[in-house]
Amino acid sequence: MLKKSDQLKAALLEQLRKTPIIQIACEKLNISRMSFYRWKQEDPEFAKNIDDALLDGQLLVNDLAESQLISAIKDRNMHAVMAWLKHHHPSYTTRVQIEGTVNTIQELSPEQKELVRKALELANLTLNDHEQLNA
Repeated sequence: MLKKSDQLKAALLEQLRKTPIIQIACEKLNISRMSFYRWKQEDPEFAKNIDDALLDGQLLVNDLAESQLISAIKDRNMHAVMAWLKHHHPSYTTRVQIEGTVNTIQELSPEQKELVRKALELANLTLNDHEQLNA
């Protein structure tokens, strides 16, 4: 027979799959947030199950939201149309374009060359003869 805390943990996981908000799940089951976080800290398997349940719940909410968005698009709601296009069509995405040129190429100082050599050595890499740093 399951302990009461194990029953509450199972019910909590099921609630998080339906509503992925810890505060709401705890309130619906009359569990304090302090108990929730204590259980999570003390029980690594429960902590993993919480993460899985929250992900399942978030995916469910995403499906519901997308369904509502599609309904709004069918009702010719232009905000919904633009939201869909912004996230699903490359021509409507928000972009930042940065352009520029490098005008100078600076030679490494002897100290910088030595640092690069040491870093490569520490990483067990070596420079080929044609890649020497003009040492």
